[in-house]
Amino acid sequence: MKKTILLSFIALLLFSCNKYEINGSVTGINDGTKVILYTQNEMGGPQPIDTSEVKDGKFEFNGKSELPEIAQVSFDKQNIGYLPFFILEKGTIEVTIDTKKLENTKIEGTPNNDLYNQYNQANKDIFEKAKKINEENAAILSKAPSNDEEKAKGQAVVEQFMKLQEEMNTRSLKFIKANPNTFVSILLTENLYFKGKMTDDEAKKVIDGLDTNLQKTRNAKSISDMIKMNASKKKKTSDKSAPDFKAKTPDGKIVSLKESLGKVTIIDFWASWCGPCRKENPNVVALYAELHAKGLNIIGVSLDEDASKWKEAIAKDQLTWTQVSNLKGWKDPIATLYNVEQIPTTFILDEKGVIVAKDLRGEELKAKVKELLGVK
Repeated sequence: MKKTILLSFIALLLFSCNKYEINGSVTGINDGTKVILYTQNEMGGPQPIDTSEVKDGKFEFNGKSELPEIAQVSFDKQNIGYLPFFILEKGTIEVTIDTKKLENTKIEGTPNNDLYNQYNQANKDIFEKAKKINEENAAILSKAPSNDEEKAKGQAVVEQFMKLQEEMNTRSLKFIKANPNTFVSILLTENLYFKGKMTDDEAKKVIDGLDTNLQKTRNAKSISDMIKMNASKKKKTSDKSAPDFKAKTPDGKIVSLKESLGKVTIIDFWASWCGPCRKENPNVVALYAELHAKGLNIIGVSLDEDASKWKEAIAKDQLTWTQVSNLKGWKDPIATLYNVEQIPTTFILDEKGVIVAKDLRGEELKAKVKELLGVK
């Protein structure tokens, strides 16, 4: 009997350790309105897990949270706009919502929610700048450009947003380093990693620094799974000779891969219409300028169909290395030969023309090229 009581007490203790309580207050919503609590399903979509009801402007949820996860609430049949997400975790979470000013929603009371508030407060100036840019350029952003002048204005606005995003990315990286082993840092790492702003090694370092429970969260596992998949891809491409090919340069000369090989060679599949490709080009230009004299060669394979746009992009992005294209878009025979299904896609070859890596970006690409060149 004593043993049974003890086991029951331990089970109760374990449950209470993982218990969450959400105390919500809301203005602008009628009593009796159903409130729905969502988390994420396996595909990252909304998954309802509980319902409550507004009473005297308040609502509440109680349950058990094994691991921290992203959550949201919504009010049934109420078109009030987007409510910010919060972190569902053990403890008491206080949610305060003013439906007329959703930006003033407050979510606090548990460690990760309080930490996420700190992050948002630290970046409030960036949010305000973005809001101001959006308001000042509403007319430009609300319609498709009809001439070169409008295109230029639209591009200038986009560049302002991109500059703010880069600043935000830099701050996020600093925040992750200052707050390791937290769920908020997992979320920031996931965002940066899947946007290509963190390498596999950088993301792995964050994940490896987490305690066992945090490593089990859906968000941490999504990062780990992608790192493993990338490692598997790199392994499959290792020690495989790159198939030779021939195609025309912009001036009509036929060039082969074989005659373009250097001590290290990058085959870069891209196109003038590919935004991520064009965004990455300045990094590749800088890499080529630094290491071409030491043995780095690049051959760009464009999936363009329009020769004039291809040539214009080469000139505008200052791509001084060898460029070839069959001008057949996704039906390009070289892309088919290399099983290219998305761009940008890159293959890194050693001096013998053996593929040693694939799809490296930024510092990870630079480090690999330097390693192969024997440059410190």
